[in-house]
Amino acid sequence: MPIKIPSDLPAYDVLSREGVMVMTEDQAARQDIRPLRIGLLNLMPKKIQTENQFARLIGATALQIELSLIRMSEHKTRNTAATHMAEFYRPFSDIKASGEKFDGLIITGAPIEHMPFEDVTYWEELCEVFEWTQTHVHSTFGVCWGGMAMINYFHGVKKHILDHKAFGCFRHKNMDEASHYLRGFSDDLLIPVSRWTEMKQQEIDAASGLKTLLHSDDVGPCLVEDAAHRALYVFNHFEYDSDTLKQEYDRDVASGTPINVPSHYYPNDDPSQPPQNRWRSHAHLLYGNWITEVYETTRYNMDEIGT
Repeated sequence: MPIKIPSDLPAYDVLSREGVMVMTEDQAARQDIRPLRIGLLNLMPKKIQTENQFARLIGATALQIELSLIRMSEHKTRNTAATHMAEFYRPFSDIKASGEKFDGLIITGAPIEHMPFEDVTYWEELCEVFEWTQTHVHSTFGVCWGGMAMINYFHGVKKHILDHKAFGCFRHKNMDEASHYLRGFSDDLLIPVSRWTEMKQQEIDAASGLKTLLHSDDVGPCLVEDAAHRALYVFNHFEYDSDTLKQEYDRDVASGTPINVPSHYYPNDDPSQPPQNRWRSHAHLLYGNWITEVYETTRYNMDEIGT
């Protein structure tokens, strides 16, 4: 089944050209099934790029997905047209006031990792989001900074500043072959990483109810399951496009910002050559497995979600 998004959302044309099935509201209404309602709380400055990345992954499953775009209520973005935000996004305050429920929610990263959580301008509202998920969302997926913020809120696990940026594609180990979220995963895989902070495995191990599913000897824990809060936290970037790390590298080089060539990304670590995407299949597996798990465990009657 396809993903249901507005036909004038930029992701509609992008996904259509890539062969992902998309449908309009009228087409979806003619199917006698309940679509999964998935929210995307987009904290990234490049909203459209991020929409495309996540819509591509959750729209490649065999289920009908209804994607809702959500923003923080008072935070303004400078990188996306106001008309786009007004047309396609709803503030969290409206979502909360309406009493709506979701089968799944993705909370993206944000380029504010050097800041203490409490200094983020929308931290108080984001904490409201975390609490709201426990009664209004069946399963929540926190990504990069979003995952770090959520695991900190519920478990007190801290983020630690690195002395250099973890940047590139790093090998990770499958730590739980029996996990439903890792169906079809290799024992060893490559995942894009781009962050100045880390979560420490010993602090995750010390917290109650957390299970690390993917881990790297080079850059630490990657994917953590929090069953009690019906949540997954991923600290790296399965969703990245083939050229996302290249864009970040080229941007820093152009601005004179010191940056290392992203590890294991370009052939022979040569940035003059086109980068290679060696994580795409596992990205689709992870998000496809998450959507399948949500479908198999969520309530058909959405009023019962969170009860």
